[in-house]
Amino acid sequence: MTVDFLVQPSREGDKGGKLRDIEPDFAAIIAPGLRCAFRDRQQVALTGSTLFGEKATREIWVAGAGAYVLLKALAFDSRGENKDAYDLYYVVRNFGGGPVDVAARLRPLLDDVDAQRALAILRRDFAEFDAVGPMRVAVFVTGDQDDELQADVVAFVNQLLAQVGAL
Repeated sequence: MTVDFLVQPSREGDKGGKLRDIEPDFAAIIAPGLRCAFRDRQQVALTGSTLFGEKATREIWVAGAGAYVLLKALAFDSRGENKDAYDLYYVVRNFGGGPVDVAARLRPLLDDVDAQRALAILRRDFAEFDAVGPMRVAVFVTGDQDDELQADVVAFVNQLLAQVGAL
């Protein structure tokens, strides 16, 4: 497993996706919106084997669905990665009952400037069939454009936006 260390932008000139040196041999990735992951989080159990073959279970905190979608939208804006678009769509479609449940987790975060920016990114890049978001999801899944999948992405994201009053 790879673990990325993240830090909220806090200095003039901080740019999402860039590295911030914490110590001479330790850096974290600057991640706008990260503070929202501390407001929308949930505890999950990880079970597996240690490097020594011992069985172990540990409870860890992870970003909730609202914060995750927000962070993925901001990441997509700065990187434009197909996988970021797909991850965002996957969570909106599959978390709980779908967009309604994601919206319930996202609504309490809407007082944050990064959350508002994420909604603007979703409207700009995911709300239309031929926009970059649905196209990148289709390419990630099928390797090419896919009318049905792109329409699915638009429907789910627009439902989310409508649920939070951003459409």
